[in-house]
Amino acid sequence: MALDIDGTICVEGVSPRLAHTMISPRVSAAVAAVSHSGAHVVLSTGRPVLSVLPFLTELGLSTGVSICSNGAVRIDSATGEVLDQIVFDPAEPVVVLRRLLPGAVFTAEEAGVGDRTTRHTDTCPEISSKVRVVDFPGLVATPTTRLTVHWPGRTGTELAAALSDTPMPWIQCAISLDGPWLVATSAGVTKASALETLRVELGVARSETLAVGDGVNDLEMLAWAAHGVAMGQAPDVVRAAADEVCPPVIEDGLATLLARWF
Repeated sequence: MALDIDGTICVEGVSPRLAHTMISPRVSAAVAAVSHSGAHVVLSTGRPVLSVLPFLTELGLSTGVSICSNGAVRIDSATGEVLDQIVFDPAEPVVVLRRLLPGAVFTAEEAGVGDRTTRHTDTCPEISSKVRVVDFPGLVATPTTRLTVHWPGRTGTELAAALSDTPMPWIQCAISLDGPWLVATSAGVTKASALETLRVELGVARSETLAVGDGVNDLEMLAWAAHGVAMGQAPDVVRAAADEVCPPVIEDGLATLLARWF
C-alpha cells in the first residue's frame, strides 16, 4: 500500500515539526491497522528524506521501505538510512529553468544530509530543516536527487505554461497546480517507477497493490496500482485518473477508505 503524505495522511503543506498535531488519530489508527495486518505500508512522497522522518515516527512505521523525492530515494523506514538513490546533474536544467522562470528560487537535495538553496524561504514545507544558502555555481556543483523550483508571485498554471514549449529531456518534472512549484528528478524517475521496483523485490502480485494520493505527482502512482484512489480534494485531473475517489483529507478520507479492508 503506497501512501502519499501531504493532502493524504495530513493537511497539505504541514511542516514535519507539526506532524503530530496534523495527523488525526483516526488516520494514525487506520495506518497502524494496515501495518499490523502484515501488509507493506510504503510512504511515497515528493518530500526529501529529512522531511519524511518525523512522519514515520509519528505513524509508528518501523519496518519496510519508504520512497522519497518522487521516487529518487529509498530509505529504511526504521532507521531513516538511505538505501539507494538516483541522482542527476542539475547544471543544464538549471540554465534552462533560470531563463524561463526569472526570479525563481532553486533548491537541490543532498539525500539524508539537507538542502542547498539559492534563497532561504519558509514557504515550502517540502525541504528539510538543514538548509544552506549557496550561489548558482554552488547549487549545481554536485549531482542531486531532487531539484525544487519555486516561482514567487506566480501560479502553478503560469509555471506550467512557461515550460510548455521547452523540452527538458534530462529531467522528470512534477508541477503543483496549487502553487508555483516544480519538483524535478532524473528522467523517468517517478513514484511509480520506484514502487514497481519495490513490488518486484517483495514478490507482491500486481493485483495486490493499492495507492492513495492527491497530487499531480501521484498520477503515475495511481495508474501503477491495481486500485488507485484519489483524495476528495484532489484536482480534477487526479480524480479523473483514479479508480475511486474517497472523502477529502479534512474529513479523514484515508481512514474511511482503509476501514473497508483493515
